[in-house]
Amino acid sequence: MNEPRGSEGSTRHLPVVEPGTEPGTEQETAASGSPPPGSATEAGPARRFWSARRVPAGIVALLLLLVAGAFLYDVVAVRTGRSALGWRRDLARQLAERPLDDTWVLVGAGVAAALGLWLIALALTPGLRKALPMRRTHPDVRAGLHRDAAAGVLRDRAVEVAGVQAARVRARRRKIRVRALSHFRELDDVRTDLEGVLDDAVRGLGLARPPAVSLRVARPGRKG
Repeated sequence: MNEPRGSEGSTRHLPVVEPGTEPGTEQETAASGSPPPGSATEAGPARRFWSARRVPAGIVALLLLLVAGAFLYDVVAVRTGRSALGWRRDLARQLAERPLDDTWVLVGAGVAAALGLWLIALALTPGLRKALPMRRTHPDVRAGLHRDAAAGVLRDRAVEVAGVQAARVRARRRKIRVRALSHFRELDDVRTDLEGVLDDAVRGLGLARPPAVSLRVARPGRKG
């Protein structure tokens, strides 16, 4: 099958138009030095996304329902003239007889404290660490970029640099680690080109807080 003309050679990257701007106005905005309409300064800060915490909330609600249901059933049974269940009598006796410095009392208190601290941490932290908030160009619109998607974009841009054989990218909230293998050209030249390409790629992601890039370039190991 014949390929269309112009498909050979390197792929040319098209200019990216930020949301809220019109084609042909990029040069005027850059020359004036003022932010475009609807920029992040006008739309407000882009904060992290909060997780719904459905799984922890469901587990806690289920446990509380089971415990409350068991106690309620036993209380109703006692009110109707029946004797209390054996587990509640044993529990009351253990709580009355065991001293506070008993090993099992300390273990139970430690487990309860750990669970309480875990629930407090879940309530006070945003979660969704894999979603990187993007710049807000409109006050009613919030956008996020998954870490794997950001890493894939940077990896594709890295392997386009001459001399790069393979690249591995790990994106975090504050830092992006890039490990590249170069099979020809000087490592310093490859590193310089990669730094420029990756810096442009990170800015092109449109993140509210662009992470720092940690770059390491090495030769591929010998096989055998």
